[in-house]
Amino acid sequence: MSDLALSTSPATSPRRPVAVAVAPTPDRASAAVWIAVMAAMIGAFMAILNIQITNASLLNIEGGIGTGVDNGSWISTSYLIGEIVVIPLTDYLSRMFSFRNVILSFATLFAAFSVACAFTHDLPSMIAMRGFQGFFGGVLIPMAFTMVFTKLPKAQQPIGLAMFALAVTFAPAIGPTIGGYLTENYGWQTIFFVNVIPTIVMVTILYLTLDRQPMQLGLLAEGDWFGIVTMAVGLASLQAVLEEGNKDDWFGSPFIVKLAIVAVVSLTLFVINELLVEKPLVRLRLLTRRSFGLGTVSAVFLGFALFGSVYLLPAYLGQVQRYNAEQIGAVLAWTGLPQLILIPLVPKLMQRFDIRYIAFAGLSLFALSSFMNIEMSLDYSGDQLFLPNIVRAIGQALTLAPLSAISLGSVAPQDAAAASGISNMMRNLGGAIGTALLSTIVTKREQFHSNIIGQSVHLGREEVRSRIADLTNYFTAHGVTDPTAAQHQAIVALGNIVKRQALVMGFSDAFAVIGIVLIIAGIAILLTGKPQGTAAGGGGH
Repeated sequence: MSDLALSTSPATSPRRPVAVAVAPTPDRASAAVWIAVMAAMIGAFMAILNIQITNASLLNIEGGIGTGVDNGSWISTSYLIGEIVVIPLTDYLSRMFSFRNVILSFATLFAAFSVACAFTHDLPSMIAMRGFQGFFGGVLIPMAFTMVFTKLPKAQQPIGLAMFALAVTFAPAIGPTIGGYLTENYGWQTIFFVNVIPTIVMVTILYLTLDRQPMQLGLLAEGDWFGIVTMAVGLASLQAVLEEGNKDDWFGSPFIVKLAIVAVVSLTLFVINELLVEKPLVRLRLLTRRSFGLGTVSAVFLGFALFGSVYLLPAYLGQVQRYNAEQIGAVLAWTGLPQLILIPLVPKLMQRFDIRYIAFAGLSLFALSSFMNIEMSLDYSGDQLFLPNIVRAIGQALTLAPLSAISLGSVAPQDAAAASGISNMMRNLGGAIGTALLSTIVTKREQFHSNIIGQSVHLGREEVRSRIADLTNYFTAHGVTDPTAAQHQAIVALGNIVKRQALVMGFSDAFAVIGIVLIIAGIAILLTGKPQGTAAGGGGH
């Protein structure tokens, strides 16, 4: 059998992923396998990049399509909804239509809908195009992940995991940098063209390296359609609740209440169905395996921190420090660029040390970087964020590949595709929960700190009267001739200073929450079982 031959047979069980196209040698993967794996990683990188690439450019996009700040969050929400819904479907789709057909067609449509986003002129069309973009791009993440565990030998899986880790952690960190630079220099539309050339390269390589496989359309009749519908409706509703809840005052909004009820009912029916049916869409019983279950819990918390920190930093720099998109991107680059150097070194560490301790060290450093941001002030900007970002980069580089090995290393190869879908879906869902919760924390804590500070800022205090007098003189010297108007502006300016300081403290509290969540993730990792096999580390070569 040639290097490009399939390793499956007509007798393959419906649960075995017919997913991948190229077969490795027992000890070393062939060049064709590595080329295919690297091409798949391009797809995963681009799919994850597009979650965050709009973050630093939202104000520009909102202005370009004529919508307000309150509605602009749907530009990111719709993409995440599409991605989270399709990830668990990937195993089923790849078995029914073949891995090759799905990855080639979905990658092409991902690029096509990405370009379509650049030509939208209103919010509804942008939401639709971003939703389709996320749907077709979402499958590229678990497919790349599955290839590592099904087609690379144990000894070389750490290298594949490091490549996947680079996609998952480097992409969200560098996304706002790329988006900010392109937006400031060439217009916001250009950020949606970045997918075209990488997708052409990816599709070309996979077209040449993946064998054709017969489709199994008979699986249509065996599809867990009730599970598909309840999952799609439940996850879409939950994502909408998470993204829109803070803006709409959570359960003070009838719309949010209705969506929450739909999410709870649908997801409850989905879980019950998946545990009872013979051929479930998502094999939730895999979560009962100690290492995979605890590893998935840790992945949820990692997603919370990973996507949450990428949300907080641009929001802080934009709202407090008034940075533009390119400046925000330059600051965040120091979270991404060091990972290019560090992540390739992780496989060697995984071969020498217990991967649980490597993952724990990474999560601890990630947590430390968040705790370094809990004493921020009005002067805390790009320069002060440099060291925490470097520490965060080191922590992220050490985390994902070992965490993936812990989770998926305990799963049989025939279950890898199903487990990959669960793991990636839960990490992204953790990111959605993290972004929504952190947004709420910033808002509520800003109000709390504003009230506390405001109680101390009153005219009975000499320093307050002195500050108002100084500001009044400033406005008088800068063209405000009416003393009463100048004093009024001084009081307003003082109120804005209080509000801005309270906002800084709100962001500090949110970073503290990220640190605590990462500590919990680290504890979950230490509770997993001792890794088995060469890929897990300890004696690999």
